[in-house]
Amino acid sequence: MAGSSNSGAPRIGVLALQGAVSEHLDAVRAARAVPVAVRRVDQLAGLAGLIIPGGESTVIGRLAQEHGFVEAIPKEAARGMAVWGTCAGLIFLAKDIKGGLPGQPRLGLMDITAVRNGFGRQVDSFEADLAVGGIGGRPFRGVFIRAPYIEQVGAGVEVLAEFDGKVVAARQGRLLATAFHPELAGDARVHRYFLGMARKTP
Repeated sequence: MAGSSNSGAPRIGVLALQGAVSEHLDAVRAARAVPVAVRRVDQLAGLAGLIIPGGESTVIGRLAQEHGFVEAIPKEAARGMAVWGTCAGLIFLAKDIKGGLPGQPRLGLMDITAVRNGFGRQVDSFEADLAVGGIGGRPFRGVFIRAPYIEQVGAGVEVLAEFDGKVVAARQGRLLATAFHPELAGDARVHRYFLGMARKTP
């Protein structure tokens, strides 16, 4: 299978331009996949999935544009690579952004409207227990750091989690978006869920 190592474990990339890269790499490893820190466009080849970590959405967008990822990621997604954006990565995935800068670079792959800094500033960061569709078991401890939320979803988007009446996790086919930071929870269930998405034949 494309994106698999010799051991059969899929290769999952983490876009390593800015943000919580090492934490995602550790979580991918805990989910029993092969983590790849992606710094160049050519490293996208053969990945089963790509995680876009949190950070600063305008900086991630600018760096991604400078390095050619704004063009390259949609091409790989069209070939079947699963893509997951966490926090700022959610904003980067979104078709529409509220509170973004004019002309802010984005992938525009997911039919959602993201509200930047939707829960307030850094000092308003918090944790909350979430019922996340598809992962089962006990509530997932969501870590929200200057987090966005999803204001609108398109017809093909499945809402996976809400908090305080706001959508904080959603899926569209092989695209996943979470407003919180699963890589900081010490719980690999959302990473395993994404791994299941990445394993499926498009």
